[in-house]
Amino acid sequence: MPKKAHQSSIRKALISLIILITVICLSLSISVSTYLSIREQKQLITNKLIILSEIIAFDAGKSVLNNDRKIEEKRLKSFEKIPLIKNIHIYSIEKSTQKPIFFISFNAKKTPPVPIKISNVDELTTPRITGDHIELARPIYDGKNLIGHIYIRGSLESLDIYIKKKIFIDILLTLLISVVVYFITIRVQRRIAGPIEQLSMLLQDVSKNHNYDVRAKRTDIQEITALSNNLNIMLSRTRKQLTRHEKDKQEIKRLNQNLEEKVNQRTIALREANQELLSTLERMHQYQTQIVENEKMASLGQMVAGVAHEVNTPIGLGITSSTLLRDKLSNIQTSFNERKLTSNQLKLFIDEGIENLELIYRNLNRAADLISNFKKVAVLKDDGINTHINIHKLINNVLISIQSEMVVRNPEVIINCPPNLMVQSKAEPLQQVFQQLIMNSIVHGFVTNKNNQIYFDIDLTANQLTIVYSDNGQGVSGSIKHNIFDPFITSKRGQGASGLGMHLAYNLVTQTLGGKIMFDLEEKHGVRFIITIPQIKNT
Repeated sequence: MPKKAHQSSIRKALISLIILITVICLSLSISVSTYLSIREQKQLITNKLIILSEIIAFDAGKSVLNNDRKIEEKRLKSFEKIPLIKNIHIYSIEKSTQKPIFFISFNAKKTPPVPIKISNVDELTTPRITGDHIELARPIYDGKNLIGHIYIRGSLESLDIYIKKKIFIDILLTLLISVVVYFITIRVQRRIAGPIEQLSMLLQDVSKNHNYDVRAKRTDIQEITALSNNLNIMLSRTRKQLTRHEKDKQEIKRLNQNLEEKVNQRTIALREANQELLSTLERMHQYQTQIVENEKMASLGQMVAGVAHEVNTPIGLGITSSTLLRDKLSNIQTSFNERKLTSNQLKLFIDEGIENLELIYRNLNRAADLISNFKKVAVLKDDGINTHINIHKLINNVLISIQSEMVVRNPEVIINCPPNLMVQSKAEPLQQVFQQLIMNSIVHGFVTNKNNQIYFDIDLTANQLTIVYSDNGQGVSGSIKHNIFDPFITSKRGQGASGLGMHLAYNLVTQTLGGKIMFDLEEKHGVRFIITIPQIKNT
């Protein structure tokens, strides 16, 4: 049993989609805005720290030059009121070695001291952010002479506070916008889903009560109005089709009654003709001598057998045709009662019914003529069995007859067969088989109208005709490969395909032509059919 697909309503899908898009857009917008704001705040803190380091370096020049640590220590304590600054080191340049040495330091309240950074002053000329702190070093000059360095370590606590406030505000903004979008979406989906639900209820009513006279109302939504108009057109056409089917049913019933009457009349006429024939033969038997009687009896036996054979053939065909027509009528009636009758079935029945009626009429006339003119009876050849066929020409005739359908995919047909190959077989069934195979490739095999190819490989050996048909289309789905010849099997269910084409080709080959048709299951590119027809005579 196939797994049931998950279903969702338009209402839920529309609300979910709009809210999802809104949240994604808001998230992206807020994320980018937050990132840019944080980067800007971080740059502002860095710039502020650079300015403070320049001021400290300028003020510390005199203290370093005079080696006055007390004055500088008092000056550095004034930075306790600036939360940004956590640690300050001042290094002086020793005159003998020209290397920096520790001069004085400053640590903010509740801030532990940091190790001496003498070896890193050159690296810290560019601000460096480590964790939640930023470090920076600046040289101290006396005129043009380097007399020391300043190391300053600042805190990024203000940035963390800004980030938390920014995130909190963004979350509130996102929730507020989501709520507003939700209510707007509710109004929109009601405007769209309402008319769709009305159409659904209308279709349920049509399906349940078969009320094809109802019509969908117009709406203020253009697309749904177009759908309603198309639905109304479909309901109108369905009503007309049902009315036409009812008329056709009555016409078929009338034709069937007429057919039965004609069959009864011809049967009575045949019975009377047979009785007249028996009476005539009996009178001939009475008036002949014994010798003539023996010769006449032998001749009469042959003549009666011939007449009986010739009369039996049209009568048998008439009975077979009438039985077939009755079965077809029963099938049509069953399909109509079950509401499965299609226009194709009805057209096929009408065509076959006309053909059967003509066959019955023709054979009954033939039987009547045989009885009334039994002296002129002759053995007739069954010209409906085998005919001389040029295979190459037959395929070309099929291509010409379906030329308008081939224009859609424009395939190249390659016939690997001698132009003068003649066989003796039934032309019409073979022609129908070729036509079904080509149309199957055009409708189901080829996707585009470029690089499409069809191949016919014909071979005649040992009184057996082998036909290999193949194409380079998209092939057959694995789900229908093993039952491709079954009736109503198709890859385009609901798209106009009946699924009877390959079943018809199979019946024509196996029953009418007495051959075999096989589908190559191993073919991975396109399709490949192998048809073998026995007892074919090369002429």
